[in-house]
Amino acid sequence: MKNFRYLPNVVTLSLDQIKCIGCSMCETVCPHQVFEMQDRKAQIVDLDACMECGACASNCPVEAISVTPGVGCASYIIKAWIYGKDANIECC
Repeated sequence: MKNFRYLPNVVTLSLDQIKCIGCSMCETVCPHQVFEMQDRKAQIVDLDACMECGACASNCPVEAISVTPGVGCASYIIKAWIYGKDANIECC
């Protein structure tokens, strides 16, 4: 999954380190390994791999994560899986 990318630096994902309690739910539910636990806190380690599905934000018990699902590349990635990444695909 690491090779699926759309546009760099457009993802709406953000993480509030102060609110993070280190539960690791974001790391567990993220299908693209965007998060990693470091020093008992979540870290965003691969922002451009985020497909903005919203699983991390939906499962964060302290609302330390925000993302606007579907704004960036989720639609593109799903269509690329179905039609092939070289197909002429419009995003969103």
